[in-house]
Amino acid sequence: MARTKHKMGRQAKIEERFFYLFISPWLVGFFIFSIGPIIASLFFSFSTYDVITPPRWSGLANYRGLLKDDLFWQSLKVTTYYSIGSVILGIVVSLAIALLLNRNIWGVALFRTIFYLPSVISGVAVSLLWMWIFNPDFGILNYLLWELFHIRGPAWIMSQKWVVPSLIIMSLWSIGGGIVIYLARLQGIPTELYEAAEIDGAGPVSKLTHITIPMMTPVIFFNLIMGIIGSFQVFTQAYVMTSGGPHYASLFYVLYLYRNAFKYFRMGYASALAWVLFLILLALTALVFESSSRWVYYEGG
Repeated sequence: MARTKHKMGRQAKIEERFFYLFISPWLVGFFIFSIGPIIASLFFSFSTYDVITPPRWSGLANYRGLLKDDLFWQSLKVTTYYSIGSVILGIVVSLAIALLLNRNIWGVALFRTIFYLPSVISGVAVSLLWMWIFNPDFGILNYLLWELFHIRGPAWIMSQKWVVPSLIIMSLWSIGGGIVIYLARLQGIPTELYEAAEIDGAGPVSKLTHITIPMMTPVIFFNLIMGIIGSFQVFTQAYVMTSGGPHYASLFYVLYLYRNAFKYFRMGYASALAWVLFLILLALTALVFESSSRWVYYEGG
């Protein structure tokens, strides 16, 4: 018996060594390319650093500079506006489409594929496509508005008023991932709940509001968190389509961070921007988690 335990202990040690051996490439990459840059950026955020010369400690100067920076507040305002619009619109539209695609009709698998496919196309290609769609002179959107409704469309991304709403509309292009998640949850709702509701005389609207939506709240909660995080990190659309214009109307936060880091080489200031963004996302995520107990329902909860 003692010999068997000794063999098992020796085997466990061998397996442990092999475990650390096989995981070591990931550990090395994680510490060098993730933890290392994070710690370095925290140090740079308290220093003046232009890449060429060594960083000089400046304390809270970068953070005090943010409070006086009009473009910082403009980028925060633009990003917040976009986040509210794109997250709410994305959740509502993707959930509505998922409800339609959850029906047992002919060709539903094809429609599911069609709605999901756009979300796998790269951001630059999508941005170039939507630049053509939003073109005020020969874009297809203004052409359809005029031909079908005789409405003269706005200048879209070339207008200070319409540029952010245009990008919010464009955000619907990537709702395919959310639709798939909603579909998976819809198909996991017990049919017994609907059968019991029908026996009690509930109609389609009552079943939707009292069964479907409450049972979908855990998935809505997940997509809300991911949507907020993703919307505050918008970069490609603004960089490719508008370059922050016109007149800083689409100066997103991450675009402003990028300019400070790689155009003006103010790495310390850009690091401070990055840490402020981290704190904003941390606070928003904590707020949503705190509110979840009042509107998220779990089976058996």
